[in-house]
Amino acid sequence: MMQRVGLWLLWIGLLIYSFGFAPSSQDGTMDLIVALSTFKWSGINPLVAALFSIMGLWPMVYAAVLLVDGRGSTPDGATSLQSVPAWPFIVLSFGLGAFALLPYLGLRRDKPRFSGPESDLIRLTESGGLAWLLLLSGAGLLLFGLIGGNWADFVAQWQTSRFIHVMSLDFCILSLLFVVLLPDDIARRQMEQGWLWGLIAFIPFLGPGLYLCWRSPLVDVNNPAVDLDGEPIVSPEA
Repeated sequence: MMQRVGLWLLWIGLLIYSFGFAPSSQDGTMDLIVALSTFKWSGINPLVAALFSIMGLWPMVYAAVLLVDGRGSTPDGATSLQSVPAWPFIVLSFGLGAFALLPYLGLRRDKPRFSGPESDLIRLTESGGLAWLLLLSGAGLLLFGLIGGNWADFVAQWQTSRFIHVMSLDFCILSLLFVVLLPDDIARRQMEQGWLWGLIAFIPFLGPGLYLCWRSPLVDVNNPAVDLDGEPIVSPEA
């Protein structure tokens, strides 16, 4: 309960800060967004371009843990859905980031067990190929920004542009929030809970990406002997 209250307070605080205390909007912000969205990056600081692009990857990272979050079950095996579906918040997060995801995190209940049926979309978000694509794309963008970026220019824009300022804050919040969803996702896969996963998840973007690549297959409580592809699940002791 306290965690949910904290998430709502964080959301309210983010709104108040972004629209009340962050730097004012600048002329040309919409032109910058259009240029970033259409990959016309000439003359744009690589740090800004990389940050904007990674913000477009975050919703897919969260989708990989949130889409199965709504298909939970109680300990006796009865299906128990979340009070609200996750997908509208995921879709909105492509444009609004943490502003869209925080309300869902504040509304959701713990669902440490998955109960099918699994959809094609869930199969996609569970695929190792997508996980590695997200991780490598994020790593490439980070290298592009860190190697080619102008930090002095970025700091100046961060201090004067609401768009850059709030986007940076949004990135930091999304990096911190992922760990909130870890315990349930780990439990759905019958993995061992531990501090290591939480520590890895705090590495900005790369940590959640590594977790998606390394996590075990999802286990359906109605058929716990096989994964979603029908392959036998081998216990760690085997």
